[in-house]
Amino acid sequence: MSATQPISILFADVSGSTRLFETLGDVEARRIIASVLEALTRIAGAHGGRLVKTIGDEIMCTFPAAVQAALAACDMQRRVSTDAEFTAENLGIRIGFHHGEALLENGDVYGDAVNVAARMAALAKREQIVTTAGTVKDLTIVGGIRSRALGRARVAGKLLAIEIVDLIWQDDTSNLTTIQRAIKVDDTTQAGARLTLRHRGRVIELREDAPPFSMGRDPGCGLSIEAEWVSRNHASLECRRGLWVLTDRSTNGSFVRIGDEDELRVHRNDLPLRRSGCISLGQSIAAASSDLLVFEVG
Repeated sequence: MSATQPISILFADVSGSTRLFETLGDVEARRIIASVLEALTRIAGAHGGRLVKTIGDEIMCTFPAAVQAALAACDMQRRVSTDAEFTAENLGIRIGFHHGEALLENGDVYGDAVNVAARMAALAKREQIVTTAGTVKDLTIVGGIRSRALGRARVAGKLLAIEIVDLIWQDDTSNLTTIQRAIKVDDTTQAGARLTLRHRGRVIELREDAPPFSMGRDPGCGLSIEAEWVSRNHASLECRRGLWVLTDRSTNGSFVRIGDEDELRVHRNDLPLRRSGCISLGQSIAAASSDLLVFEVG
């Protein structure tokens, strides 16, 4: 049976898979990639989506409405960026989607909308969600999906270039377009992204234009912690494009809990920080006492 109907098509592609096969071998790399794709498929289903097919390290899904695809895409990025196994292997995802008329036939999807969605995925970078401005302009959402204009892009089969945007799935709200009932430019003046740290009664406020803030055993660090499990230059905090990122360079790793989520171990890797939580350098949060760092993004 075949039928044409408006539908949202989403492609999600795993970034970093080539290196994984080179370093871990085929069997283990395939297991991890399959785990990522399974997690993405579950998220799509939770938002009313349907898996159409898996193509190597990429999935193709459909959703009845653009809002469902948008919310699923944001949750997919959050899931991969906070999973201990995925971040340990430095994996990320690229997502592109588009809403338009498509032909549904024998469980597969065909047509111009599929080509546009595939083009959006090809334009997306790691940790990015790219879609067409036309897809997001009519979204009716009560809460905070945000977008940012990226300009125009050429799509095969289209005479004119089309306006594209990326969705901001992180919690930073500065200098962005807000989608709420309709897409509109947020014309309020936003304060720069800030990160507040609390350690042993000391309060440290970092602003987005500040240089990387170092933490470790070395007395020259911005925050010096004298403990045998802390490396001399253990980790740093830095604002990148409005998002606060913890970078670990240590022997024992850094342990992070965001809100009431499970604890994550970050070892010689990056982790985006969201909302509020705590950080322990070199040992688990449960073992930390007076040297626990409490952070708040905002």
